[in-house]
Amino acid sequence: MKHLNILIVVILGILILASLSMYTVDQRQNAMVFQLGEVVAIHKKPGLYFKLPLVQNVRYFDTRVLTLDPAQPDRFITSEKKNVLVDFFVKWRIIDTRQYYVSVGGDETRAKTRLRQTINDGLRAEFGKRTIHDVVSGERDQIMATLRQKADQDARAIGVQVLDVRLKHVDLPDEVSESVYRRMEAERKRVANELRSTGSAEAEKIKADADRQRQVIIANAYRDAQEIKGAGDAKASAIYALAYSKNPEFYAFYRSMDAYRQSFKSKSDVLVLEPNNAFFKYMKSPNAGK
Repeated sequence: MKHLNILIVVILGILILASLSMYTVDQRQNAMVFQLGEVVAIHKKPGLYFKLPLVQNVRYFDTRVLTLDPAQPDRFITSEKKNVLVDFFVKWRIIDTRQYYVSVGGDETRAKTRLRQTINDGLRAEFGKRTIHDVVSGERDQIMATLRQKADQDARAIGVQVLDVRLKHVDLPDEVSESVYRRMEAERKRVANELRSTGSAEAEKIKADADRQRQVIIANAYRDAQEIKGAGDAKASAIYALAYSKNPEFYAFYRSMDAYRQSFKSKSDVLVLEPNNAFFKYMKSPNAGK
């Protein structure tokens, strides 16, 4: 029984020692082996590895693509001495684990700080050579390409590769935006006033032309009416003359009757004439026109 217990203890000790001696490396990691604080091995391929228990220890480093995305945008000055707020992000990864450990102690936070300083220096230099229009739209792609190249060169010194640098937003500070908006509003009002003035001038021109055309149309219509009226009067005169030539006495009688009818149309009409006036010729002698 005593020998069995000793055997079990020995087996457990061997298992514990074996578990302390083995470790695995994932395909997304690099493993760095330390012996008494000194780097003795770096494993980049995934698999099962062994180490000296209690003497060696292992530290893992993530080799996937990481993102540096500052929480707050940074302020830079353009060539016009205008402040802009720039929000960016960086894609990076570890390519030299030993150099990464030596440079930043394997600390991701320190690596991000170093990268952010590099990007800030590059942005300050690039924005200082360009106007607001250039950094917003005109040369944005060129700025990002230049930043990626310069940042990658600097990042290689700490064992890091910069894959991409992107500008998410380039905005004006609130105080500058308000001034710009006021200027834009004033400019829009000026343009609107010019358009209103031009529109009023065009409206007056159209109105004057319409009035001129109206006067011409009225004048032409009056001329045509007078011509038609004159032709009608001439025709009527011709008819009257023809009728008069056929029977002058009857024509005179008919015209007198028509004059009586028009004169005495209303009971309130008053006609003051001498009794022997020719107007009463047919009233005095009704048979005069036979």
